[in-house]
Amino acid sequence: MREKLYSFLYDSKERVLGFLLLITRIGAAIAVGLIVYQNGFNHTGVETSLIHRVFEVIFGVFALHYFARLLYSFERWQFIKLTWFEGLIMVLIVLTGLDNLIFKVNLVDRMFEGLEAHMHYYSIFITVSMLYLVGFEIVKLSNVLNSIALKPATTFILSFLLLIAFGTGMLMLPAMTVKEGSATFMEALFTSVSASCVTGLIIVDTATFFTFKGQVVILMLMQLGGIGIVSFTSFFAMFLKKGIGVKQQLIIQDYLSTESLSSTKSLLRQIVSMTVFIELIAFVCIYFTWGGVVKFNGIGEQLFVSLFHAVSAFCNAGFSLFSDGLYQEEIRHSYLLHVVVGLTIIVGGIGFSTIQDVLSPKSLRERLEKPWKDWKLSSKIAIYTSLLLIIVGMLVIYGIETQKGNALHEADTFTRIITSFFQSVTTRTAGFNTMDMSNLATPTIIFMIFLMFIGASSGSTGGGIKTSTFLMILVSSYATIRGKKKIDMGGRTISKELLFKAFSVFVFAATYNLIMIFLLSITEQGLPILDVVFEQISAFATVGLSTGITCSLSMGGKCLIIMSMFIGRIGTLTLALAISSRVSSQNYEYPTAHLMIG
Repeated sequence: MREKLYSFLYDSKERVLGFLLLITRIGAAIAVGLIVYQNGFNHTGVETSLIHRVFEVIFGVFALHYFARLLYSFERWQFIKLTWFEGLIMVLIVLTGLDNLIFKVNLVDRMFEGLEAHMHYYSIFITVSMLYLVGFEIVKLSNVLNSIALKPATTFILSFLLLIAFGTGMLMLPAMTVKEGSATFMEALFTSVSASCVTGLIIVDTATFFTFKGQVVILMLMQLGGIGIVSFTSFFAMFLKKGIGVKQQLIIQDYLSTESLSSTKSLLRQIVSMTVFIELIAFVCIYFTWGGVVKFNGIGEQLFVSLFHAVSAFCNAGFSLFSDGLYQEEIRHSYLLHVVVGLTIIVGGIGFSTIQDVLSPKSLRERLEKPWKDWKLSSKIAIYTSLLLIIVGMLVIYGIETQKGNALHEADTFTRIITSFFQSVTTRTAGFNTMDMSNLATPTIIFMIFLMFIGASSGSTGGGIKTSTFLMILVSSYATIRGKKKIDMGGRTISKELLFKAFSVFVFAATYNLIMIFLLSITEQGLPILDVVFEQISAFATVGLSTGITCSLSMGGKCLIIMSMFIGRIGTLTLALAISSRVSSQNYEYPTAHLMIG
């Protein structure tokens, strides 16, 4: 009997599971449409209840598929261990169904029945659970990347385009905005690009224009854009039986600038876990540093605002739920809050590989056991160059803005130090401000443009040409002046390929920005040219600071800024690799040329 049962299962496995997989994916597609419909439009209680009933049917389809996979698995205990969280949700679905069938009131309804506005919490619970299950199906499809004949750089760019398209569509729904109707296409597109590319430039006030749902969408775009949508999906793909493929690892290797494919998977795990951990610490610290100066409408709002700013700071996004950013009158002098946000920005801007090398628990334990073990060269460059730029930026801002008639002239010494520190940190990539940007002195604006152009470190959530590129160009120039044929740093020889890459990034970035400034000077002839230059570099370096002209830009100017934010986020080198063609190998060499340089 047992042999017949196993024979039946073996013979019917492919047919049954294939059919259930098809039904599950159709259900997932319907669920996505319902989630958009439910959260994008305003509904009556009857409509909401009907949507929940359809969700329950789709939950049943997911549960049936899961238990069928369990039945057809010949190593069931191993299957349960690998899919324990998914299984927990399925058990809850089954219990809810039985409770509804027997007592006519489902289990989840009972969980929230005692709470005020329990239907609201029930709706959130249903939506989050469905998003998890649908997300799992989407992650399973990520293995298709291995069969697509696209360069890793191209796939990375397409992932951001899809994220931007999703964000634009969501933000155009009526329930996302406070005003009657919905956001215009340009308002939604500009906000989606700015959030996905973790820039922070806005043409509508995030705090007052968008509803809670719209702000949640912006939060999601910042998070996915900050760690990279490919990294996010690949992380969850690792929990599947097949794991992530070589194609996905190549994409992540390009994005994170890791040394080898073998280090990519371990770094990927730590990226997501450490991102959550750091953002959680920042969230708790921010929550307790508001003080009593900001009046929130309950604990729920304070929790959300704290989480929003924690994610925005770590992802170097610069979005704020205050109309004047951190320069808002209530929190302008909340210096402890400024320090917490500033430190979170620094950690997010040094790069994921540096976080792993310096701050991960494993690395800290190893250095306690082996004090002689040093940081990697890339980590030293990221940390020391960042610290140098922060200190120099702080001194320059302090020195200029404390002069008579400037922004910090009437402030006390402590305020001057904290404000100069924070603005130096945020100028390189984050976009928060604790000073009136429209009243800064011209020398400060020019120096900020320099800091923004350099940007954060490689493999981080920030933009710019990166600190490593800036340092390579300085070291190479110094070596050339001294007549050195080889360049070494920290006991390592710097290869010509790295130097060529650094100069390529610099030349590409400088040329691109000059072209865009020229075009913006044509489309925005009524605006001061220094403000236009500041806006362009801020967009390209995904900083998000502005002297206040973003809303005044023409339609053409907004399109140019959108393009700059996108190219700045994906990286000039990534774009070049995506559009370049394969070069045939050349086994010959031309005679050496002698040219006059300089």
